[in-house]
Order: sequence, then structure tokens, then C-alpha cells
Amino acid sequence: MFMAKRLVILGGGESGVGAALLAKQKGYEVFVSDGSSLKTNYRNELQQAGIDFEEGRNSEDKILSADEVMKSPGIPEKNDMVKRIRAKGIPVISEIELAYRFKGDSKIIAITGSNGKTTTTALTFHICKKAGLDAALVGNIGYSFARQVAENPKPLYVAEISSFQLDDIHEFRPDIAILTNITEDHLDRYDYKFENYIRSKFRIAMNQQANDHFIYCADDEITMRYINQFDIHSNQLPISMKTEVNKGAFIKDGDMYVRTGEEFTSMSVYDFALKGKHNQYNTMAACVAGATMDIRKEKIREAVQDFQSLEHRMEPVATIRGVEFINDSKATNVNSTWYALESMTKPTILILGGVDKGNDYSLIEDLVKEKVKAIICLGVDNRKIHEAFGNIVSPIVNTSSALESVHAAFHFAAKGDVVLLSPACASFDLFKNYEDRGNQFKQAVRDL
Repeated sequence: MFMAKRLVILGGGESGVGAALLAKQKGYEVFVSDGSSLKTNYRNELQQAGIDFEEGRNSEDKILSADEVMKSPGIPEKNDMVKRIRAKGIPVISEIELAYRFKGDSKIIAITGSNGKTTTTALTFHICKKAGLDAALVGNIGYSFARQVAENPKPLYVAEISSFQLDDIHEFRPDIAILTNITEDHLDRYDYKFENYIRSKFRIAMNQQANDHFIYCADDEITMRYINQFDIHSNQLPISMKTEVNKGAFIKDGDMYVRTGEEFTSMSVYDFALKGKHNQYNTMAACVAGATMDIRKEKIREAVQDFQSLEHRMEPVATIRGVEFINDSKATNVNSTWYALESMTKPTILILGGVDKGNDYSLIEDLVKEKVKAIICLGVDNRKIHEAFGNIVSPIVNTSSALESVHAAFHFAAKGDVVLLSPACASFDLFKNYEDRGNQFKQAVRDL
């Protein structure tokens, strides 16, 4: 079936090293190239596996001798080496494409979307585990898909998948695909054309066949505006709070109804462990996925009731002198922050800022007017935040560390207020990643 080929992997992070280990195991000649330095654990893994690699440079001759290139999701198309690879006509794949080739008979539930995908993925996995299924959590959450296939293959993979990973798929085909929603995000990677990003998200369903399932939100304006432009062959299962759907799920008068086959499952939204309207959509999507797997409704109900919410996603940290602190560091776009603010019921001090990905802050203007009493900027360049909210909120204060932002927020907070870290931006100006930002925030709160 397979001739050994030379596979070059660009990027030596989790997905790159996972792909390298799988490719080596399957008989490829593998070379890993990373323009910056590798983390010690990844360098050690490559050395132990006898995989050829370089760091701190990209050697053109070695890379362009590839039969195929696997590009890590963090590397943009405008990268010079990627342009040369494309110009030479060398096929480019993503790590999930490589993993898919070797998954065998295993099933895949794949989840994408601008917001809610991590929560939906974690809850779907929790439902599967509750039902006793032997599943692995992979993709942007947990191990890379390729590493899991190489080291501990499972009959079922629940995968969180970004648009960047979908950009370079060819055959990848999930048995169940979930598209949570589509809002403007990562436009810097899509030539600032929203439509390019939308097309990328819909790729999750492009290889699906009639016996596969595609779960999407019928209340999401962008999804519904574009869905008919794509040739989708799978069984469509919409979720909605606005209309009753025949197949899929809907919420009416505080009850959720799920139907994928002949029988209905229903439960009260007040029993959901996850609170907030956005989480009702995430819960519906996960429940529909569980129902298509023929998981018993009692198990789905149990899983939805005892699910623990995720770190860095609307995570309660502490209440200090009557001021509640919430860590929503995973909110790296404006829409995520919109969802966070929408669920606030107390006066809010909002910590915003970081690396702006082409943000349109007008989306949260009304919620800021209604709920926010002070904005603490946490970023290197905060001009856009000042321009957007300068006439609406006072004070707006600049800070340059998590510690400083927490102290400033606490200074302006009164008993009964909430301090919400929901930055609407990426974290790379001051932090390693959103986890680092969230952890520093939590530590600063505990040190108050």
C-alpha cells in the first residue's frame, strides 16, 4: 500500500514531533526542521527515536528534497520556506492528515469552530468515557492526533481541530463533525478575508459521506449564510434555540430535546453543569454527537450533569473581600469575550488586551456600556482599546504584567464586583501562551 517516502516536517512542537514519531514508525524517511529552538523534551524525543532534525534554521536543500511536507499549524502560508515548497509543487499536509492515514478502523469525532470548540470537545469526550467507550482526546487539547496513533491507538478519537489544521487536509474524514459557530478570528492568517476563514472551517465536512454526521448551529448567522455554498453529503444535524428541528437538538421552555434516530432524549437545561447561553449550544452539540454514537440517554444525562468546566475558560479563581475573580484567558478573540460578558450578572472590571488579530471591538461595545465599570489593559500596545472604549468607560488603565493588572483591577473593584480576565487577544506579547497568562493571573490573585 505504501512506499517509504521522504517526509519533511516544518515545526518541532507537539504536532510536529507527534507526526515525526508516527512517520518514522510507519517507515518514512523523516527530517524535522524548526526555525527556532526546540523544547528540551521534544529534542530528547527526536534523538531517542533516531529522527534527523535541525533547529534555529531551515535548510533549503534538505527541505526542498522532500516528497511531502507536513506543516505545523502555527506556520503561516506567507512564510518564505512555505512559499518555496509551494512553488516547487511539493504536496503539503497537516498532522491530522498524516494521523488519519494510519488510524485503521477507528472512528473520529472532530470539532471545530471559532468559539466553544474546546469545551464541546471536552464534554463530548466526557460523554464517551461515561459510556465506557475506549476513546482518546487529541488535537489542540491533549496529545497531537499523530502521537496518539503512534503510541496508544484507540478505537475512537475525539479531536479538537483548528482552521489551520483543516487547511492542509486532503483525505481526512471524520465520522462525526461538529462546527460550533463561525466568527471573525485569525484574519491575519487569511489575508484579512473573512470568507477564506469561513471556507477553511467548512473543510471539516468536505470528505464526509452519506453515513457520516455533520452537527452545526442553525442559529449561527454566518454558518447559515454559507452552508449551501458547500457540497455536504453527510447527514446534517442542526442545533437551535430558536426553532424546533426534526433531527439534531433544540431547546424550548428550558428543556433540551435531542433526536438523531427514532427516539427523543430530553433534559432540563437547569441540570447542565455548564452555565450560560453559549454553553447550552456546546452542550447540545456534544449530546447530539453522543446520541449518534448510540450512547444511552441516561449516560448522556449523567455526563452533562457532572462535567467539570475547563481551566482558563470562565474558571472561578477566588473571591477576595467580596470581589470575585474569573480566569477566561482562553478568550483570544472578541467573540469569546462577548460570551463572557454576556454571562456577567455583576458590575465588571474587565482585563483586556494582548496581540490584536484584527479585532473589531464594536461587537462588545453595548455589553461594555451595560456591564463594565473599568478596563485594565494587559498588553504592549493598547491604543485600539483606548480608541474603542475611551468615550464609554473610565478609567482605562495600562498594565504590563499579570500582577500589575490584578492589583489595578482590585484597586477599582468594590465588594460585589467581578474582575474578569477575558482578553479578546492572543497572549504572545507578554506571555508564552494563554495558559501562561491564565496561570500568572491566578497566582497574582492568590497572592493578594
